[in-house]
Amino acid sequence: MLLVAVSVVAMLFDIFPVLLAAILSALIWDVFFIPPRFSFTIANSEDALLFALYFVVASVNGALTYKIRQIEKIALKKEEKENTLKLYNTLLNSLSHELRTPIATIIGSTDNLLMHSSKLSDENKIELMNEISKSSVRLNRQVENLLNMSRIESGFLQLKKDWVDVSELIFDVVNRLKEYTADHPVGVIIKNNLPLFKLDYGIMEQVLYNLIYNAASYIPKYCVITVRASCLDDKLILDVEDSGSGFPAEETDKVFDKFYRLKNSRTGGTGLGLSIVKGFVEAHNGTVRLENMPEGGARFTIEIPTEISYPENLENE
Repeated sequence: MLLVAVSVVAMLFDIFPVLLAAILSALIWDVFFIPPRFSFTIANSEDALLFALYFVVASVNGALTYKIRQIEKIALKKEEKENTLKLYNTLLNSLSHELRTPIATIIGSTDNLLMHSSKLSDENKIELMNEISKSSVRLNRQVENLLNMSRIESGFLQLKKDWVDVSELIFDVVNRLKEYTADHPVGVIIKNNLPLFKLDYGIMEQVLYNLIYNAASYIPKYCVITVRASCLDDKLILDVEDSGSGFPAEETDKVFDKFYRLKNSRTGGTGLGLSIVKGFVEAHNGTVRLENMPEGGARFTIEIPTEISYPENLENE
């Protein structure tokens, strides 16, 4: 037990407390177990040798335990450094594509408009302006994702909750994404007599936007996207599902990790969309989970416990 105590001290403290614990344990053993008991006197040379050996063993045990802990710390720091470097490289590679591509498009289009305006037809000018608009929206989306992630990680994300009509929220997001869902029919199924929910409208709008945009970006053409909304036990239940091929089973636990992208996914994307979804949902004290459906495709399910109220109640108030 004394040796165990020295080992525990070695796992928690610096080397000097470890050596002190070794000395104290040896003295305790001397006083309570080596005859004559309850004194520091050692009667014979055999007991003296035993005492000395115990002190050496206790000191070596403590020092080795402390050394092992130091080695583990160094290994952990090295692993953290490698992970940080890996994340940095991932982010740099993603941003170099996701930010440079729209910037290059904007610069090229504006140069054409400025330098060759007289040679361009009205149709060409409209086409270039459309390219500038699309690239600006894409660039703005990536900057928003980075800002949103920094808000989540800094802990400064503050919700501005108000009564939200979820059906209005869903249709607003679906209408915003019409350009990206042109090849994917989007169905909306909302339970009858759905109450109002106390939520941050802007945050939840971003959550739905990221989920639907993610589905539209990666599922094959003409696969259906379905958004469902219901209320169960004072919880808002939102489902975003698709009829695509689903996610690899071994990667479903990683999709919400920051900067994580599926191994066989197409180029582009920063891997922030789903991690932002998780952060925003958890800011509402909710949960989000992913599951592959038996008939094919994937389903994201969001559950948020919140205050609810029916419209007639608010009118009475």
